[in-house]
Amino acid sequence: MLAYSGCRLAEAASLRWSDINLERNCITITGGEKGTENSEPRTIPMTSGLRELLLRIKSARQPEPQPDEPICPIKDAKKCLRSACRKLGLPPFTHHDFRHLFATVCIESGVDIPTISRWLGHKDGGALAMRVYGPLRQEHSFEMSKRVNFDAKAAPEAGYHP
Repeated sequence: MLAYSGCRLAEAASLRWSDINLERNCITITGGEKGTENSEPRTIPMTSGLRELLLRIKSARQPEPQPDEPICPIKDAKKCLRSACRKLGLPPFTHHDFRHLFATVCIESGVDIPTISRWLGHKDGGALAMRVYGPLRQEHSFEMSKRVNFDAKAAPEAGYHP
């Protein structure tokens, strides 16, 4: 859930089924009683991965979950994460690493920083996201360079006149 939504752990733990709007394909992150880190709820669109996960969780619940029921009854998975990483020979992952994964995948998928910043609940227009996620993997940088096109015919159309 954290990797597909970009939620902080407390935000994900406080999500209820009433926060999910399948018709509009969005999720409202309120932070529950404690609120979000910046004290403002936010509504974000669901990625296909998040939507599929939520539908899978919902269909596995019998009887169907009530609107006020939590989506994720588990409040933290530190021991499980530690154990899984150790068994797989990976460096230790934290809950917050999944938030970073979400942002990185969004950037590498071409989503602009200001949009990602809003999805994460940042209020600074993307300054923090640029600082944290700006230095992406080198292979992504090389892939992005292939998109740059200095077609001489395009310059006048773009309003640039040398």
